[in-house]
Amino acid sequence: MAAVSQALVDFANHHRQPPEAGVEIVETPRYRITLQPDFPIAGPNSVSWIRCRRDESDEVIGEVRSTVAPRRLPVMWTLDPETEPPDFGDCLAARDVPPDPHGPEAKVMVLAITTTIDHPAVAGLEIRDALADQVSFRMADAVNSEAFGAASRGEDAGLSAALERRRANWVSAGNRRVILATVDGEPAGSAGLSLYQPFGAIINGGAVLPKFRGRGIYRAMVAARLEMACQAGVEGLAVWGGAMSAPILAGLGFEAVGWRRFYVDTSTA
Repeated sequence: MAAVSQALVDFANHHRQPPEAGVEIVETPRYRITLQPDFPIAGPNSVSWIRCRRDESDEVIGEVRSTVAPRRLPVMWTLDPETEPPDFGDCLAARDVPPDPHGPEAKVMVLAITTTIDHPAVAGLEIRDALADQVSFRMADAVNSEAFGAASRGEDAGLSAALERRRANWVSAGNRRVILATVDGEPAGSAGLSLYQPFGAIINGGAVLPKFRGRGIYRAMVAARLEMACQAGVEGLAVWGGAMSAPILAGLGFEAVGWRRFYVDTSTA
């Protein structure tokens, strides 16, 4: 197994999303809010890096809600091993903010850039640049939504416009990559990558439709993103591995170096 650098471990555990087109950051000494109005689901819209006294917990929750509510976005409260107070999850539960039913906890995992991922050839598989055009991006987003059991995010004119703004913003950012995996021309999987040179690359959103699972497509998409990261000269890959993906990622050589816990707050939507 390739050795993982401490720099990559630190990046995986402490990286903070920087402001960019389409991403609003509200940062205080007690918490950090990340908002992406054109990606209106909990996760991209989140509250993290919570550091407050136990007697300030209710105040922090109320303050965050009053900040986010005018945007009408749900948010994911994301806790880490250094969250203060340590029982902040109980404080959220007391305010009707439950653990994420789709996955209450994930492992922070890393993979050294020198790792080799063997993946068998998949008949008919093509890995495409999903940011190249509106159609490819829409197909990748639809695959992601279906694979994760979410409603389609681009069915009306407003959501379609938001989807195209998100694609344009990610293209302009320069460090974003989205891939669409097709089998004999049919959308089968999608996945994302964000490069933060020279520290590391964050992979996310890896999903394969049920019809195509078990063929090695997920492995092929990880290998494709590892190659992109290698070409960018970063230390390796970082990812939050959930209950389904963590065992697969571990089998590819990823190591767990931390954790995150998730609570969904829909009161602000």
